[in-house]
Amino acid sequence: MAQVDSPASGTEQPARPPAGMDAIRIEDSDPSLSQRGAGRKEVPPDVSQSPGSKAATLPSTFWLVGLALVIAVLLASFGFWGAEMEFPTTVSRTEVETDNGGTLVLERTVREAIGGAIDDAVDWVTLKGSWLFDGMSSAVAHALVTIEDILKWVPWPAVVVAVAFLSFAVGRWRLMGFTIFALLFVGFMDLWENTIDTIALMVVAVVIAVTVGLPLGVLAARNSMANNLMRPILDGMQTMPSFVYLLPGILFFGLGKPAGIFATIIYAVPPVIRLTNLGIRQVSTEAVEAAHAFGTTPYQLLTKVQIPMALPTIMAGINQTTMMALAMVTIASMVAAGGLGDNVLRALQKNQPGNGAIAGLAIVFLAIVIDRLTQSVAQEQEDRRSVG
Repeated sequence: MAQVDSPASGTEQPARPPAGMDAIRIEDSDPSLSQRGAGRKEVPPDVSQSPGSKAATLPSTFWLVGLALVIAVLLASFGFWGAEMEFPTTVSRTEVETDNGGTLVLERTVREAIGGAIDDAVDWVTLKGSWLFDGMSSAVAHALVTIEDILKWVPWPAVVVAVAFLSFAVGRWRLMGFTIFALLFVGFMDLWENTIDTIALMVVAVVIAVTVGLPLGVLAARNSMANNLMRPILDGMQTMPSFVYLLPGILFFGLGKPAGIFATIIYAVPPVIRLTNLGIRQVSTEAVEAAHAFGTTPYQLLTKVQIPMALPTIMAGINQTTMMALAMVTIASMVAAGGLGDNVLRALQKNQPGNGAIAGLAIVFLAIVIDRLTQSVAQEQEDRRSVG
């Protein structure tokens, strides 16, 4: 044990252990220290008394009072309303006289009142923002037509060779063989043009989603208030059924490909926001402190340190966004977005399981190829980071 000189008496006194050392048993060969620590037994802290275990700290009377309250409410409900009690959802009642002299009672429920208010708000937004929605629809349609024309203009053997070469570069022979098989399967099943339409829809949706999601992820990582505001919104976007996203697309853009693109963007953007936020937050504090020590500006810290170190996680988010966009583009065929989803939808409507299975396999093959290609890019970034 180290000794220090007391400034008051000049005698040597044992050094005070640092904070947090009280819970550690001190064993030393010094007899005086052994006597001072004799009989001292360290007891681990009671887990039930930790701030995180709130249920264990509640007294038993709390549960008794809660049980009594539940029984009282149950008895009162049976006494006044009886079994199978319904919620009081009626807001107003209107009596209307019929032609035969009778009276018809019309009830307006809470759901109808709230739904009517939402309908009025959507109609107002659609009317006042028609210039914005028309402009967005025209821009998206122009981008889709351009990509489709370029991909359809290129002969299919060139496309197959180019994608096969790219697959070999990232996955060698196994991925290249599967890619060639998948593309030839799509072509010989007469699904080439619909596959190109699906790819064009997915590319436009992913580009817009990444363009919107990356800045929002950076903002959430650097601002706690923005992160707290985005978190429940992203939770709702990821837990909402995918068919629900078609409603705003139809309301604002009508039937067609722009509506499918809008629904796909809403459905696919949460992963890139979340993983961008996570990747930047996981950058080591030592690297950030070292950058601050060299006098970097916040912009330089973001572009030179945080984003390069978080790039593998960001690429994983882009991969997930791409996969979710492909899934939603298929569902968007219900609003006349076209693509391979249209083949699946028509097969279901006409009860043609064979055509539905073929179109489904084409979608699966396309998803596997795109997933492997995007994953390889993320893995390459990870390898570069680990080597560097």
